[in-house]
Amino acid sequence: MTSTKPDQLTGGGQGEHGSAGAGPAAGRGHTSIADGVVQKIAGIAAREISGVYELGTGAARAVGAVRERVPGTGTSLSQGVTVEVGEHQAAVDLDLVAEYGVALDDLAGAVRRNVIGSVERMTGLEVSEVNVTVDDVHIPGDDRPTARATPDGGDGNSP
Repeated sequence: MTSTKPDQLTGGGQGEHGSAGAGPAAGRGHTSIADGVVQKIAGIAAREISGVYELGTGAARAVGAVRERVPGTGTSLSQGVTVEVGEHQAAVDLDLVAEYGVALDDLAGAVRRNVIGSVERMTGLEVSEVNVTVDDVHIPGDDRPTARATPDGGDGNSP
C-alpha cells in the first residue's frame, strides 16, 4: 500500500502531522509515500539506537551477509522491517538482535520512540503501532557467520 495525501506547505493551519493542507498549494495534487520509504526510515531509526546490534531474523541476516559480499551491494536498510501503510497511518514490525547486557524492555521502548518520531516527522503519517521482536542477543566475540558458504556452493556442514 501507499499513502496518498494532499500536497501541503509547511506553516500555519496544519494538523499535528501536517495532514491538513494550507496555503495556495492545498488541494492541488497528492503525495504518495511508498511502503519501502517507510521501511527504510524505520530501519535507519531503529539502527540509531545504542544496543541494537542488527535487524532481521536469522535467515534474513544470513541472506544479508551473502548479499553484502556481492560487489555493488550493501546492507539492506529495510532488513528486519515490515510495514503496513494506509492513507493516514502506518504500522511497523521490527525484528532485531540486541547487544548482550542491554535491558531489553528499555531498548524496545527507545527503538519504538525513535521509529515513531522519525516516521511521523518525515512522512506526516500517524504511526499506530511499532511492534518490536527481539530475535537474538549478540555476545561480543561471537561474530562467527550463521551460514558458511563453500566454493562448491554447499553450506560447509556436510562431508
